[in-house]
Amino acid sequence: MRMGKLKSELEIQCPCCNSLLVVDINLGRIVSHKEPERGDKPELTEATRILAEEARRREALFEQSVQAEKTRGDALARRFEEALRQAKEEPVTKPLRDFDLD
Repeated sequence: MRMGKLKSELEIQCPCCNSLLVVDINLGRIVSHKEPERGDKPELTEATRILAEEARRREALFEQSVQAEKTRGDALARRFEEALRQAKEEPVTKPLRDFDLD
C-alpha cells in the first residue's frame, strides 16, 4: 500500500500498456507503478483444468514428434534410393572447370 501522494509526485498513465506510473519530480525517477487488471485473467478455480489442458497439449506435441522421428528414417531411405536411381540413369560427363572455359 502507498502512503499519501506527495506534491513532488506525478501520476502518469503509460500509453503502451496503460500502467499507472508515479514519478517523483525531485528524484527524477519512477517511484511506483501499478499494472492494469487483465481482462483474460484466469480464475483460480479453473487452474486444474488449465493445467490438465496444457499437459494434454504437451503430450500430443510429444507424440507427434515421436511419430515424425519414426517415419523420418523411412523418408530419408526413400530419398536416397531415388537419388541413387537418378544418378544411375544420368550419363556420366566430365566436370567443367573454370580454366577449361578459356
